[in-house]
This record gives sequence, structure tokens and C-alpha cells, in this order.
Amino acid sequence: MQILKLGGRTLGFMSLRKVAIGISTLLILASFASFFVKGLNFGLDFTGGTAVEVGFAKPADIKKVRSVLAENGFADASVQLFGSSQEILVRLAPRGDDVKAEVIGNQVIDALKKADDSVVMRRIEFVGPSVGEDLKEQGGLAMLTALICILIYVAFRFEWRFAVGAVSALLHDVIITLGLFSALGLEFDLTILAAILAVIGYSLNDTIVVSDRIRENFRKVRIDDTIEIIDISLTQTLNRTLVTSITTILVLIALFAWGGQTIHGFATALLFGVFIGTYSSIYVASAVAIAMGVSKEDLIPEVIEKEGADLDAMP
Repeated sequence: MQILKLGGRTLGFMSLRKVAIGISTLLILASFASFFVKGLNFGLDFTGGTAVEVGFAKPADIKKVRSVLAENGFADASVQLFGSSQEILVRLAPRGDDVKAEVIGNQVIDALKKADDSVVMRRIEFVGPSVGEDLKEQGGLAMLTALICILIYVAFRFEWRFAVGAVSALLHDVIITLGLFSALGLEFDLTILAAILAVIGYSLNDTIVVSDRIRENFRKVRIDDTIEIIDISLTQTLNRTLVTSITTILVLIALFAWGGQTIHGFATALLFGVFIGTYSSIYVASAVAIAMGVSKEDLIPEVIEKEGADLDAMP
């Protein structure tokens, strides 16, 4: 069989697997450290509370807005620009079950109008704390269920060592992406959770393509070196991986730059997730499978047994 090689040679991806695993380990540890020190900046979808979007006739002074709100009993308010320099988003923790979002919104507007008559309320949103807690629990359960289903599918479709490698790569992607949001203090809401699940799907697709080529080459390539066969497989799928990643990144860059504040976090999570997912499908999944001792015999035992029987039958 003629083996497709890049530039006439096979790239030695797995020669760098120890370095890659070391880098991944450091990133995962840094992510856990960030979780412990800063935690995730959960949005109102998870924490509950009131969000008030306010418009100004001219660029808003964030420091002045915070000062005005603090003077009027909203010292815990989170204030940030939203979409443009003339739009701000004020987030407030729940004030009690008997206080309606409209009342809080009006109080915020009245306080800001004392300093600037041009203030206009754009919208008010409210999420109860119990609803936010349920969403947090269900979101984590959805992610865990997805990983378990993937583990079962890959183990059945290929081999359990590849399944462990695939799930390790997915956990790697999720932890580091969440670590990025924690370190940068970016808001984590249901939109970001959807992006994380999309990253899992993207990374898994890439891993399945690579695993399928590895299994095919284990059966066809007359080489006993597992690492060399995996390098050949990764080289053969590299063009497909790059084309898929680049076209996806171009779309996400457009969403990130011009999609608006509403999907800014979603685009950020996916953009980073595509990078880290492509990396993990090449290095983490295959490196874990190698570390667990995957070999030709694990994927084609029936062929080995048949050949052995034929040799025994020979005179």
C-alpha cells in the first residue's frame, strides 16, 4: 500500500508527546489553581439576580456609575460595558423574593438619572437563585453524561484504550477552556456551557477520524512499530485537520469581531476550544493510548489468530 506522506516524509508527532503531556499537565494544574483562587464568574443563569441594561447619550464613565450606585445602596453591583461605550450592563444579586426585578431596575435608573438625565433603560432580566442552582447542576450532569456516552461508544467502536484516550482529551479540553474563563474572569452562562458542549463534539470528531485511520493502518501497514503507525496516521489526516480547523476559526473570528456582545463569550469559548481540541486530538488522545500500551494485536486479534491457524496447518 502506498502511504501518503507530507512532503515525502512522515512527521514525528509522537516524538514530542512527553513535551506535549508536560505542557498539558501544567495548563491543567494552572486551571485548577485558578478555580481554587478565583473560581468561575457565573452569570445570572446560574447565580440568579437582576440584570439591568442601561443606555447613555454619550460614552459612559464606568467608575462614576459604580460610585453613584454605591452611594444609593447598590455597592455589590457589577458594572461593565455592553456592546458599545454608550451601553452598560448592571448586575445585581437577588434582593429577596418580595422585591421584583422591575422595582430594582427602576431604583437603578433613578439613581443613575441623578447624575445623568440621558440615562435610558434598555431591558431588565431576572433569574431566581433556585433556578440558577438547578441550571448549574443540570449543566454539569449534561457534560458528564456526554463524556460517559462517548467513552462507551469509542470503546465499542474501536478499543478501550482509544476510548480512555478520547475521553482524556475531552476532559483536557473542557478543564483548560474553563480555566481560561476563570483566569480572565469572563462570565460563564448557559451560552458558554453550550459552547463547551460544542467543543466536546468538535474535539471528538477529530479524535474519531484519527482513531479510524490508526485502526486502518494497523491492519494494512506492514510495520510493527505502534508509534510509527500513529505518526503515519496523524500525517495522513493532517491536511483534513488543518482545513477543518482553519475554516472553523475564520467563521469564529468573524463572530468574535462582529457578532456583538451577546455571542462574544460563545465565540471566545469556541475559538479557544478549536485550538485546544485540535491539539488534544493529535497529542493527548494518541499519547494516552500509547502510554496504556495499545498495539496492533489489540485492534486486529481475529486477523492474528487466523494467520496463526494457517501457519499451524502448513506441512
